[in-house]
Amino acid sequence: MRWLEGVNCLQIIVIGAGAAGISAARHLLSRRPDLKVTILEAANRPGGRAWSVKPPALNGQAVDLGCGWFHGSRDNRWFALARELEYAIDETPAPWSDPTRRLALDANAEKKAQQALGDFFDRLHDYDASQGDSSWAEAVSPGEQWRSRFEMSSNMMNGASLKQSSIVDYQHYAPGRGPDLRTSNGYGSLISAAAAPLSIEYGTVVQTIDHRDRNEIRIVTNRGMMTAAAVIVTVSTTILATEGIKFLPALPGKTEAAAGLPLGKVNKLFLSLDSAGDLPVDGLYLGTHGEGGSVTYQLRPFGSSAIEVYFGGQLAEDMEKAGPEGAQNFASTDLAKLFGSSFPKRLSFAAMSGWCNDVNIGGGYSYAKPGEANQRQVLAESVDDRLFFAGEACSPRKFSTAHGAFETGVVAAEAIVKKCQSSPA
Repeated sequence: MRWLEGVNCLQIIVIGAGAAGISAARHLLSRRPDLKVTILEAANRPGGRAWSVKPPALNGQAVDLGCGWFHGSRDNRWFALARELEYAIDETPAPWSDPTRRLALDANAEKKAQQALGDFFDRLHDYDASQGDSSWAEAVSPGEQWRSRFEMSSNMMNGASLKQSSIVDYQHYAPGRGPDLRTSNGYGSLISAAAAPLSIEYGTVVQTIDHRDRNEIRIVTNRGMMTAAAVIVTVSTTILATEGIKFLPALPGKTEAAAGLPLGKVNKLFLSLDSAGDLPVDGLYLGTHGEGGSVTYQLRPFGSSAIEVYFGGQLAEDMEKAGPEGAQNFASTDLAKLFGSSFPKRLSFAAMSGWCNDVNIGGGYSYAKPGEANQRQVLAESVDDRLFFAGEACSPRKFSTAHGAFETGVVAAEAIVKKCQSSPA
């Protein structure tokens, strides 16, 4: 039997209109304009974990509730598209890469912490994984003075604690050649713009993917059933691990792989600052941090009047539950330690994300549990050459990034292009 033999061989369904789904659909149509490609998206907007908003409190300045930096810009396909579309690119180095822009309560202690952190990452890099994986906590010496700062790094990078995070996964991570750059137009706006010409069915929740019939795949949604010759699944690992989509026959290997690659807990809060001129542009303050979660404050990105508050680890979910008022109160108290007790009076709420309890996503970006780094490859494998998987968690080296998601979408789409045979009209 020929692959995709049957009356539906021109119909391709992509599940999820995030970075991977959008790139997959665009690639399919660029290579095979005769294909009918439809994206099914549960939310009412494109972008997934890429979402730009323009809060009135910030006078229309775009801010990213999800991904905001073009990591590995020289190898980043989204960055190339931003250039092509003439998006405004800010060449200012990322604040975490420039120690001179870091604000601290104790400059000497901060210098020592940075040295200890450098040594810690050297240990992660040099860890001998030939005898098996371990958690980041394995690289922490007993009684380590700066353990809470190491926890902050794990909270920010993984959305998880030292004990939860895989060393081998860290060793695999390679987002590409830098520098990390950004656009004042919004990363989420760019990805949404890329979705504009595509056929997307919003508010369409996929419930079941029935791939028992060799001639077609049946996709059952809250709006009815569709059939396709091939399907690209780009939903989050939370959805796959909790079997938010049921596969017939079941795919226990995918469920297990997704469970080993959970989404970390991260959220952003944006505050509007009254009379911002006395604060440094793109200053970085490291706030509360520890095993229970961490928070950083980026002051006046793009020279705006905003403060971008980034919660990582359990604290991110706690602040989501606390809501905008609770999160602002927490941040205000933290910032007052550096700027004084009157500083909170200058702050007002602008915007906040809620990724942890988003029913269509369930978290930030994937990290591997200790011993589970190889599950990225398992998750990315196709089923019967007609059921494909893509998304940042499927990327072997660029996981947790939007451009890693982009690349996996292209890989899945190209596999379909190479196998697909048109049927008579």
